[in-house]
Amino acid sequence: MGSCENFCLRWNDFESNVSSSFRELRAESDFFDVTLGCTDSGGRSRHAHKVILSACSKIFKSILRQQAVQQVNANPFIYLRGISYHDLSSILNFMYHGEVNVAQEDLNSFLAVAE
Repeated sequence: MGSCENFCLRWNDFESNVSSSFRELRAESDFFDVTLGCTDSGGRSRHAHKVILSACSKIFKSILRQQAVQQVNANPFIYLRGISYHDLSSILNFMYHGEVNVAQEDLNSFLAVAE
């Protein structure tokens, strides 16, 4: 019988490639499939990708999975009561870029939302 060797194929710079792809998707507003609103947005909303939100947050994953099961809306709107627009923007920046600059006076609210 022939030998059954397995080969490990590795994509060099996979992590940096995926990371830069996340940034590009957001910067170019490509394929957004969820809209987020919050308390003090003044009618503004933020767009995002379900897969990114789900990968970064168990809560978002649960909400989006429930939406998918119920087949309510392919592009849901999620209202985040009690969260400021500034914190929402910072959280999304953190999810897409892996880092964010937060002013000291905003740090406690950012950490509370992130938790």
